[in-house]
Amino acid sequence: MPGYHPFLFTLIALLAIAELGLSAFWVHTVRHDLSNRFKSLVILFLFNSCWTTLFAGAYVFWLVDGALHPLASIGSSGIWLTITAILWGVAAGLFHPVRGGGNCTGEPAVSPCRETLALEAIGWTEMALCILTLLAACFWVRSSRRSYRGSYYV
Repeated sequence: MPGYHPFLFTLIALLAIAELGLSAFWVHTVRHDLSNRFKSLVILFLFNSCWTTLFAGAYVFWLVDGALHPLASIGSSGIWLTITAILWGVAAGLFHPVRGGGNCTGEPAVSPCRETLALEAIGWTEMALCILTLLAACFWVRSSRRSYRGSYYV
């Protein structure tokens, strides 16, 4: 297992925890307000952050613990990373037009505009981290196969 895997999964889990707090706040805030689509997408962010926190945390534990758990394999983490990247991309992509407004120029540091912008930005960042981790794992598998073949023929 590559040495960067625990670091990337830890980063994914920590961002998911931040998103969990922010999306839970917004689920509470929009109980009676705003459009149903906005509320549904915030709930999707909440689901994604729970899903990501749970599984990324488990992967970090399995990778750091060193136990050869079947769910800690490159294959299962690849499947999980693909599903998770799709979930985050869908949530962030659908949330962008619903959020309303572009940048938050002139808004106070803590404002609904900046909070929803952070919700979307963390979603895109999670998607990018999942894709980066997946690509890094694929390159690691490919390079380890190539180096194994090279040493086999020598």
